[in-house]
Amino acid sequence: MVNVEVTPLPGIGTRQDFVARAGRRIGVITYRDGHTELIVSRVDDPDTCTASIPLSVEEASALAGLLGAPQLVADLRKENEGLSGVHTKQLPLVHGSPFDGRTLGDTQLRTRTAVSVVAVVRVGTVHPSPRPDFMLGGGDALITVGTSEGLAKAADVLERG
Repeated sequence: MVNVEVTPLPGIGTRQDFVARAGRRIGVITYRDGHTELIVSRVDDPDTCTASIPLSVEEASALAGLLGAPQLVADLRKENEGLSGVHTKQLPLVHGSPFDGRTLGDTQLRTRTAVSVVAVVRVGTVHPSPRPDFMLGGGDALITVGTSEGLAKAADVLERG
């Protein structure tokens, strides 16, 4: 388990970081005005910042989505270990997909492929157990569960319609 340290920065905001296996301290500074900064520091001196990347709210959300969706899939896979025939996969909905701007129900994924959508990740926000009227958008990641054959069919449906 990774130990995340939270450090109040009086008058500035908070710093949250952890020591990565590679020997660097990786963190995020959340400023009082809401903007964030991704930082990399030395393990032996947390105040020595070796890299700093300011992020807008949208960029921070996008990064959270990039990091969060694969973790959600990994967690689901771990929970389903030992269940023969059950697979979990993240399926992207690309911009311009036939279902970009349409509802989840319009895909008929469950009926057509026997695959269940257990969550949709959009710009860093997880929408668990989406209903058929959930509006999909290009860039969404659909977290799905099914057979390997069903998941392959579902990817095709999302791509081609």
